[in-house]
Amino acid sequence: MLKILDAKVVVTCPGRNFVTLKITTEDGIYGLGDATLNGRELAVVSYLRDHMIPCLVGRDAHRIEDIWQFFYRGSYWRGGPVAMSALAAVDMALWDIKAKAAGLPLYQLLGGACREGVTVYGHANGETIEETIAEARKYKALGYKAIRLQSGVPGLPSTYGVSKDKLFYEPADGALPTENVWSTPKYLNSAPALFAAAREALGWDVHLLHDVHHRLTPIEAARLGKDLEPYRLFWLEDAVPAENQAGFRLIRQHTTTPLAVGEIFSGVWDCKQLIEEQLIDYLRATVLHAGGITNLRKIAHFADLNHVKTGCHGATDLSPVTMAAALHFDLSISNFGLQEYMRHSPETDAVFPHAYSFADGMLHPGEAPGLGVELDEALAAKYPYKRAYLPVNRLEDGTMFHW
Repeated sequence: MLKILDAKVVVTCPGRNFVTLKITTEDGIYGLGDATLNGRELAVVSYLRDHMIPCLVGRDAHRIEDIWQFFYRGSYWRGGPVAMSALAAVDMALWDIKAKAAGLPLYQLLGGACREGVTVYGHANGETIEETIAEARKYKALGYKAIRLQSGVPGLPSTYGVSKDKLFYEPADGALPTENVWSTPKYLNSAPALFAAAREALGWDVHLLHDVHHRLTPIEAARLGKDLEPYRLFWLEDAVPAENQAGFRLIRQHTTTPLAVGEIFSGVWDCKQLIEEQLIDYLRATVLHAGGITNLRKIAHFADLNHVKTGCHGATDLSPVTMAAALHFDLSISNFGLQEYMRHSPETDAVFPHAYSFADGMLHPGEAPGLGVELDEALAAKYPYKRAYLPVNRLEDGTMFHW
């Protein structure tokens, strides 16, 4: 038995807010878990401190599945982003402890490596198509084999995915929500031109991706997918809001552009129909928001039966703890597809020293025992929490819309 002695939550803001759970055993082994929920961080802090930590102390840290089921099946109010993010933090920390106790990098406990490294994609964006292509050239020069392209839409003052800082994009940009303006017709008219220019400039030996950010109806998404077919996207992400999973049937009927969705999913029920009816090609669920390594592995195995690959969300709203957990997960499953990789700021990397590294378009989690991430608590204390909201969206006539 490896008894849990203590668990605490650390909140820090080295450029953006992160919530980290640290679980310590009687033997002095500790594990880290990420509990960051962008724009709702303190809700998860309360869930952990007030409801979960009191139930953790005294339990056997080795009993990961049992503890997961205790907090999921044992909770009447279960599921949802707050509860599942908190549960994921517990799960990550326990896997970190187990692997440290074994003296092995976590992926070895998950069955070992299925590949030499984890192929990742970066984000190229600009106010204009020309700026976006210039940024994409930089990523290609860095060795990236896959690049997401987002460009400003003519006639709109701002566009999702377009930022001033090209490496460390952070959408949670205000103490109160920023209000943006959106036009679907203007967007649909401009998006194909971006990828026509990209293929001409970048060639065909790099994978290209695009994120719609849930802003279309199924028939609009079908039209966009069809318009983009000549440019052979690796995937078209979040084409429509996925609460109504059947909406993807209509998209499938009209386009062969591969579809990806799921970064806000919190469990298998959010994607069950999408997977079993093969309505998507890549599942974007994260280790963090989908309940941890324990749960995401089960979802990935279910996806594998239905020819769906993984494509885990990996933006800067997830700390290096989740990035490491995702890499160990990616390395160990047979149906890995692609991993998003947005670089953290130097301040964040200093608070969370880590063993994972980038080379030749791939990340590797490293060979340090456990997740391979540490937490500099003294440095973390120098960056207090700052309230930050994600933006909201309105149509040009003022109607509230999806962000």
